[in-house]
Amino acid sequence: MIDDMLRTPEAIRDAERWTAHNYHPLPVVVSSAEGSWLTDVDGRRYLDCLAGYSALNFGHRHPTLIAAAHAQLDRLTLTSRAFVHDQFADFCRELAELCRKDLVLPMNTGAEAVETGIKVARKWGYQVKGVAPGQANIVVAEGNFHGRTTTIVSFSTDEDARADFGPFTPGFTVVPYGDLAALTAAVDENTVAVLLEPIQGEQGVVVPPEGYLPGVRRVCTERNVLFIADEIQSGLGRTGDTFACDHEGVTPDMYLLGKALGGGIVPVSAVAANADVLGVLRPGQHGSTFGGNPLACAVATEVVRLLATGEFQRRSTELGARLHAGLRSLVGRGLVAVRGRGLWAGLDIDPSLMSGREACERLAERGVLAKDTHGATIRLAPPLVITEEEIDHAVAQLAAVLAG
Repeated sequence: MIDDMLRTPEAIRDAERWTAHNYHPLPVVVSSAEGSWLTDVDGRRYLDCLAGYSALNFGHRHPTLIAAAHAQLDRLTLTSRAFVHDQFADFCRELAELCRKDLVLPMNTGAEAVETGIKVARKWGYQVKGVAPGQANIVVAEGNFHGRTTTIVSFSTDEDARADFGPFTPGFTVVPYGDLAALTAAVDENTVAVLLEPIQGEQGVVVPPEGYLPGVRRVCTERNVLFIADEIQSGLGRTGDTFACDHEGVTPDMYLLGKALGGGIVPVSAVAANADVLGVLRPGQHGSTFGGNPLACAVATEVVRLLATGEFQRRSTELGARLHAGLRSLVGRGLVAVRGRGLWAGLDIDPSLMSGREACERLAERGVLAKDTHGATIRLAPPLVITEEEIDHAVAQLAAVLAG
């Protein structure tokens, strides 16, 4: 069925021949992109409703970001942190200001940001809170997705992520997501942090109950525990505010950022916190050869400046309302439920109709690209540059798929 979409399926077969099968991509071979649209090797265009899992919040090849990358490529691309380059201070200062924090620690991938947050929280626990050596504990939530390193999958509840990757790293307590009472009960004298996604993306864009995040903030403050918000997918304009935590007026002790920070051009991640937290690190205790490199900083600084205008947060709010209204009209017509915030939605399809994978394949046939997760759930996360007409088009194609 899907091979008919392409006149050159050999490109897919070649990719499968030479690549470890840790992904199961849709059979579309992309060759170029602009804004909200992708073009395959046969010239067929697709509306991108995944945006690189929010890495492409500003669309493909945003002219401001491409210009910054081109200019920096002609000057300097890497020094390592053994030296200071002329893009570093501006990036760190402007991102710290956006986050309302004192300090920034740049890394590359989201998983690196999470690992950095874990290390900093443990060190803070020992040096500042006074936890006994080797006893630090971090409270996390069921259904989390923070990455796929061995430490991170140690506290995953997804068997695909965990199976056969042990032995696992100790020091984590898992509680139900959205259950403030369970979280409160799990915090003890050895707890150094609570690590949460303010909206769980991989789980299907799950929004916690109203009051949950303020409750977590209150518990962390009362118990002298760091609140670490993993905003790698939910942050940087995706939900209609700069950060998903902003919707409930919550400021965590530490932000973990990534994906959209690189503008869809280079991998960039960062940890942002105040000096009393990030200040526990000393030279030689943590680092990255490529973290904070000149090319990454040049692009990411422009990302921060785009966000500082507020334009993309407004677009996400206004266009997200249109998207969710359209999706809610399909509940009872093939959709069981719709969740999300801003330009981010999780859709549960009636499993008697089709799986999430089948829905995404049929959407691809109609020129719309999305991604399934957990059986009959699909996620929509279009670039924030999408238009009203393009949103209506995506919803119409989904309606046609559900109608059979």
